[in-house]
Amino acid sequence: MKVALLTLFPDLVRQTLTMGVVGRAVERGQLQLHCFNPRDYTTDNYRTVDDRPFGGGPGMVMLIEPLMRALGAARSVLPNARVVSMSPQGRRFDQALAIEFSTRAEIIFVCGRYEGIDQRFVDTQIDEEVSLGDFVTSGGELPALTMIDAATRLMPGVLHTEQSALEDSFMDGVLDCPHYTRPPQHPLGDVPPILLSGNHAEIAKWRRQQSLGATWLRRPDLLAKLTLNKRDQTLLDAFIAAHRDKNGVQ
Repeated sequence: MKVALLTLFPDLVRQTLTMGVVGRAVERGQLQLHCFNPRDYTTDNYRTVDDRPFGGGPGMVMLIEPLMRALGAARSVLPNARVVSMSPQGRRFDQALAIEFSTRAEIIFVCGRYEGIDQRFVDTQIDEEVSLGDFVTSGGELPALTMIDAATRLMPGVLHTEQSALEDSFMDGVLDCPHYTRPPQHPLGDVPPILLSGNHAEIAKWRRQQSLGATWLRRPDLLAKLTLNKRDQTLLDAFIAAHRDKNGVQ
């Protein structure tokens, strides 16, 4: 996958994407990264990229022309890319969109700053707006980096074990099950005996039940979107009954 970012902070982007799973993908050439700083495409001595908003009000608005020239440079490298802007007004980013991004050959992310981007640029140059959630960050870099990370780890060959990504939360509509490692006994608690049993069929059954149960407890909105098969419904019913019995709930 080839990714370009229009950003006033290219060092932030490059430093972040040299670490962990994404950093390994960059080293292997599975992810190609390009940064274009709108300041490099200004024509005045002050390298101005923003100005006061018409109509008054606080904050500054990013200028059209530096963004247009930076986007033109990005498109010369990634001519087939869709242009994505981070915006509270955009589609909510989720695992389904991460999967979709992971299949794209090229993406250009426009990272806004200040009060925002001149709407004329958004209306004519942006293909899609995406939001991480109902909150505001100081700029689009961190949301874009989050999306790149989420998409990159889903690309074939990026993770050491592709099964790891398939078992992530949200991949099948539910949250992941809890995980444990050594030691099996600890003052904070013991590992559930089933995980030490060596019975892989029962372990898989337990993990599925825990995933369904965690989703019922913490994200019932996700369960409401699913149609559970008979096996999953039985597992969930047993989890709910055990949970209510443990907590004295009728």
